[in-house]
Amino acid sequence: MNTEVILRAEGLTRKFGDFTAVDSLNLRVLQGEIFAFLGANGSGKSTTIRMLIGLLRPTAGRAVIDGIDVIATPRRVREHIGYMGQRVSLYQGLSLRENVDFYAGLQSVGGAELERRWGELRERFSLREVENEAASDLPAGLRQRAGLALAILHRPHVLFLDEPTAGVDLAGRALFWELIQEQADQGRTVFVTTHFLEEAEYCDRVSFIDAGRLIADATPAELRERYSGGYLVRASGLAGATLAIAAALKAELSQARAEALIDDNSTLSSEISDTPLEKQRRGHVSIKGSEVSVRLGSLPPERIATLRRAVRAAGAETLSIEPPDMADVFRQLSRVEGGRP
Repeated sequence: MNTEVILRAEGLTRKFGDFTAVDSLNLRVLQGEIFAFLGANGSGKSTTIRMLIGLLRPTAGRAVIDGIDVIATPRRVREHIGYMGQRVSLYQGLSLRENVDFYAGLQSVGGAELERRWGELRERFSLREVENEAASDLPAGLRQRAGLALAILHRPHVLFLDEPTAGVDLAGRALFWELIQEQADQGRTVFVTTHFLEEAEYCDRVSFIDAGRLIADATPAELRERYSGGYLVRASGLAGATLAIAAALKAELSQARAEALIDDNSTLSSEISDTPLEKQRRGHVSIKGSEVSVRLGSLPPERIATLRRAVRAAGAETLSIEPPDMADVFRQLSRVEGGRP
């Protein structure tokens, strides 16, 4: 991934009277990154986005996107960004194609170039059959895909998506995330918020905001390792193989601990404190009947293959791996860093 910083916010603050909605927020987003910005309702997500796209002037701090000072030149930065909210801004009295022409005109895209760009998006986003339908008649999934197509019609460098999959069914959400990934693969930066915490798994990095304050900024794997009980690994086989399976899992646990000591230079924010959850919930191999289980803090794909070979060689007939739930990670994170009960 490109290491160039395309979005930077420093000390970004917004007050409404005596209420501080966003408190000295520092953000750093890389070019081509899918960056998740998560938090509960009222945490400051939408206020932050409104400041970043130039719709709301901050009380203090600065923001730079694609080399442009957002606060000094908010109109200029809009040429470099695309935005799509939970409620897609399609004019209900117009057809989808008429909406395309309208938005293209606002971005000075027209003629043969518009036909070429829209033709590509129409096919990739499967919008040909509804191109002449009224926007008001489009179902949720199609409406969201159309909104994303319009947001990237002018080829922005940074794409802001505010809860883009709200109201979309599971299959529609999966397709939508395929399209988001394609945008990142093309070098476009995606700044996304979502209430579906499992969607954070699709992102390169995740930030959590609580009461206007940033409380975490790390990869999904790092957050799971720090704020969850880890991966639950269960293996079982014939009764005579139980001790051998337990030994194989203990060896894996020892390896994980050794690597944790070597790789202690975490990229989690230096402002974020450690949590004793790992000591509370990990580190013990348990045996119940013919089943052996253990919790591991991290389990990269290459280790899964090694683990499977080890337990099968020890006599295991079944192996299940249950990843930590991102919702549990968020709850634990809020308790540890946000001071919530």
